[in-house]
Amino acid sequence: MRPPLLHRRCPELVGSLPFLRLGAAPTPVRALPGAGTRAELWVKDESGYGDGGWGGNKVRKLEWLLPEARRRGAGTLLTVGGLGTNWGLAAAWYAREQGLEVALGLIDHPVDEHVRDQLERLRASGASLYFPRTKARLILAAPWRFVRHFHGATPPYYLPAGGSSPLGALGAVEIALELGAQVEAGELPEPAWLVTPVGSGGTTAGLALGLRLAGLRTRVLGVVVNDTLRLDSRALLALARRSAALLRARGADVTGAVPGPDAVRVETAWLGDGYAHPTAAGDQALALASARTGLTLERTYTAKAFAALLELDARGGLAGGPVVFLQTHGPR
Repeated sequence: MRPPLLHRRCPELVGSLPFLRLGAAPTPVRALPGAGTRAELWVKDESGYGDGGWGGNKVRKLEWLLPEARRRGAGTLLTVGGLGTNWGLAAAWYAREQGLEVALGLIDHPVDEHVRDQLERLRASGASLYFPRTKARLILAAPWRFVRHFHGATPPYYLPAGGSSPLGALGAVEIALELGAQVEAGELPEPAWLVTPVGSGGTTAGLALGLRLAGLRTRVLGVVVNDTLRLDSRALLALARRSAALLRARGADVTGAVPGPDAVRVETAWLGDGYAHPTAAGDQALALASARTGLTLERTYTAKAFAALLELDARGGLAGGPVVFLQTHGPR
């Protein structure tokens, strides 16, 4: 099994921070000249990461979270998401391979054909599904669900939406370390910006920390697509610092790698009416990406992030060097 770059960067973590490889690394980078941007545009493509090419960036988080659940002796992962959650489906599929059950609370949002198909996949995954409908009801029911899923005397391993805990964010640290190695190998120039959608915050926080661990000056542009969580730059940087503290507690030297206030820039103007609500700008970006770059986007996360990239670039708001778009959408 190919060891994670984080273990190579911090060998003292090998015995204290377990890892389970679930995909083929590194994921590729390539130029996107067809997008017609002012900035030199590249993509780091996570879409094929995972067993059988399924998953995208969600699988990266599970590579750290699943072995931790096993270390704790948990029999069940307890987590939450929207009706069409890619995170919940990834957790259900990969946890089952490790002998773990998944209990998943689902919150309402707009339903389209993709969401209906996703719900069928969730029902077929073997996960225990609960439908509290609203975030408030989910919170009220959480204590009962927690007690319900004890495995003997061992509590379930609770994971927040998107797996965006300090440990889960290490999945994106690994993405950033890969990008650093690819820059060092001459596969692409050092980016000025790395653009990603922000759904639960773990990817953005992990990228900010990982880029500094990799020795890159690249800033993260996070395009917020979720209005149900606090996802401003202060909250994202706080999560990055908690991930750094976790590494430090497990024995790693992260001196000088904790991202500063300018490491993350957050944009909210492309959210539209809320989480999972499509936007005209997103749909236009989706069509352009498919026709000119070969990228397959989706309407909830990546289309909105790509729309922001295109408009900000046109305004001159992404000056300073090359731009990398993180393709987080795993084909379904």
